[in-house]
Amino acid sequence: MQAEQLKDLVVNALENIKAQDISVIDVRDRTSVTDFMVLASGTSNRHVKSLADSVVIEAKEQGVRASNVEGEGGSDWILVDLGDVVVHVMMPATREFYDLERFWRDAPDLGAAGSE
Repeated sequence: MQAEQLKDLVVNALENIKAQDISVIDVRDRTSVTDFMVLASGTSNRHVKSLADSVVIEAKEQGVRASNVEGEGGSDWILVDLGDVVVHVMMPATREFYDLERFWRDAPDLGAAGSE
């Protein structure tokens, strides 16, 4: 699956479970680690877990295996590494505190739809 298709799959999986404040950042020209970073917020730890689970399940159904999932045990922040797309699902306070968007502020923010 191409990075663009995977990004769209992730955004759809997050939207289906009512993620808040979805942001897609294109980091292809800034790092070789991944192509896109997707950030989203949940309303509770359980919602954060459900959002991450939805991403993993949707990707798996399309033949993409998450190479790593960090922070699953009732965390305020879960990272799902799908290779070409890295997903950060956080509680709003955690997202505000770490402010990952600040680190990538010069990268194109593609918004929730994933296109400039």
